[in-house]
Amino acid sequence: MTPEAEGLRGLLFLHGRTTRAVALVERGSRLAPRLRLPARVAPGELFDVIVVGGGPAGLSAALYAARFALKVLVISEEVGGTLNNAGVIDDYIGIQDVPGPELAKRFESHIAKYGVPVLVDRVVRVERVGEHFEISSRGSGTFRAQSVIIAVGSLRRKLGVPGEDRLMGRGVSYCAPCDAPMFKGKEVAVVGGGNAALQGALLVASYASKVYLVHRRDSFRAFPVYVDLVRKNPKIELLLNSVVAEIGGTDRVEWIRVRNVLTNEEREVGVSGVVIEVGAEPPVEFLKSVGLELDEHGYVLARPGQKTNVEGVFAAGDCTGGPYKKKFDQVVTAVAEGAVAAYSAYEYLMSKRGAEAQVAR
Repeated sequence: MTPEAEGLRGLLFLHGRTTRAVALVERGSRLAPRLRLPARVAPGELFDVIVVGGGPAGLSAALYAARFALKVLVISEEVGGTLNNAGVIDDYIGIQDVPGPELAKRFESHIAKYGVPVLVDRVVRVERVGEHFEISSRGSGTFRAQSVIIAVGSLRRKLGVPGEDRLMGRGVSYCAPCDAPMFKGKEVAVVGGGNAALQGALLVASYASKVYLVHRRDSFRAFPVYVDLVRKNPKIELLLNSVVAEIGGTDRVEWIRVRNVLTNEEREVGVSGVVIEVGAEPPVEFLKSVGLELDEHGYVLARPGQKTNVEGVFAAGDCTGGPYKKKFDQVVTAVAEGAVAAYSAYEYLMSKRGAEAQVAR
């Protein structure tokens, strides 16, 4: 058995006992765990809370729910979420220079300590039926819960160009605040024309020796103050009416091929990194199917306490937005929202049982 497979053997625990039902499926160069249901977790079983999503927000919610002595199940297509595609993370307080996949494993092993079962599958339906919710998965049946925490994240929009996926985490980044310090003294490209892209270019420029800001139009959609700051920054060169056609390099990003959309002329620009800030997309259709109220961008309108418009359903992490939230999608904010969602679910369940929520202070 490979070291990766050996490490996955112990990922799922139930009431202190490891399960032996672990299957591994090869997906390209990565092993994808498929954790089959142990005998004591069966379709139709009732849980206090089911967490939909296994990224930082979902795993944090599961941890806190378990510590509140709630019966928890996590269902997620991928355990770790966007951490699995992240490079080195150095902005999670107390844990320095940790690769994203390694941090995901630490999070998962932490909830394993509390006996939280994790089912790797896609949730296709969340619906209230009587006093409970029914959560249907694509391949493992339907489960019941008294409350639900939605933590399905959002997907960063990609450029869809050659080299992007291959060099992801090796110079290709989708988060300027996360990775800007990694580009100290280097030449970097930032792609996009909105607030996030221009803010990202300004931040990266405070570390990098030079920044190429690539935008497909001749004007920006960002706030005028950011446009003015970008145009005045001597370290930022604007490549307007241009798109990135290819990202190249052997083991890391070494260059990009830029095409002018007006003339179709192409040139190669040497860079050590590409920060792609062209937006993100939450799973809008799924969120709508749950009956959740969304903001104008398609994110769950999360109220104080991570509550939603559906009683008993809470939301946390990158899939949330709205006027009560400062949109700053980071591991630390996702983890915090997951903890708050779990506490709100605990309060909700206690109120249903006519008891007062008790938390050590």
